[in-house]
Amino acid sequence: MSVAFPRTEVAGVSLSRMVIGTNWLLGWSHTGAAADKMITNKYDGKETMYTILEAYLEYGIDTIMAPFGHSQNLVAAIKDVEQRTGRPMIMIDTPSINVDDTQSGRREAEAVIRACASRGSKFCLIHHTSVEQLVNKNKGIIDRLDDYTKMIRDAGLIPGLSAHMPELIPYSDDNGYDVETYIQIYNCMGFLMQVEVESVARMIHNAKKPVMTIKAMAAGRVTPYVGLNFSWNTLRDSDMVTVGSFSPDEVHEDVEISLAALERRFPNMEKRSSPVSNQTALGK
Repeated sequence: MSVAFPRTEVAGVSLSRMVIGTNWLLGWSHTGAAADKMITNKYDGKETMYTILEAYLEYGIDTIMAPFGHSQNLVAAIKDVEQRTGRPMIMIDTPSINVDDTQSGRREAEAVIRACASRGSKFCLIHHTSVEQLVNKNKGIIDRLDDYTKMIRDAGLIPGLSAHMPELIPYSDDNGYDVETYIQIYNCMGFLMQVEVESVARMIHNAKKPVMTIKAMAAGRVTPYVGLNFSWNTLRDSDMVTVGSFSPDEVHEDVEISLAALERRFPNMEKRSSPVSNQTALGK
């Protein structure tokens, strides 16, 4: 096994500080339909996902985030890779649920949450598109959140929030909701962030629970060296960075850049390619 990636702990569960992102397996490029199609054409069955999951596992990166209900192939690939490698993976599910304040709405929500458990997920972090419907900014509360965190606990899962709206973190902490971790967009460009980078950084540092950050490379708008160095150097030791890759080579590169950032050294990576490779400006 390669050098083991550092770990953190959430609700007594040991997680790799690098979390496997899945947009570049499931077809959500955040760039356009052509890139989405490129992804889904490559990862069109469970077998196509084995090598990239196994590349992460080489470093002990065993924590993976996805709305798993959207991809039976990904769930099947995880189960197969666990068998192939003998290494269990920790699934962080991010389902969208019906938050209507009705009996039928609650039944639908319970069914979705139970499905998360039946897939083998360990964590259930309600998707931001659902939880943000419950936010009351005037009162600084997330209305009826306790109903859904109880459903998650009753299903045997650990509750959390996808907090694209950064206020969800202090609202959760201030009101003592049963939330063990949060997902928060965080990158050097401010891509998809609702307020400036400094404000989100402050919220993360003041959070009472570990934070799982996403979009470290702004969906490809910054290079891994820039994006990952920013994230690892501005987060707490308890926080995590979610990193998606399109190939095993990208996994190895992203891990090396990340380890170098944590170890305060320059990464062992190839210099930029060019038709004229012997330019001093490209480094030696």
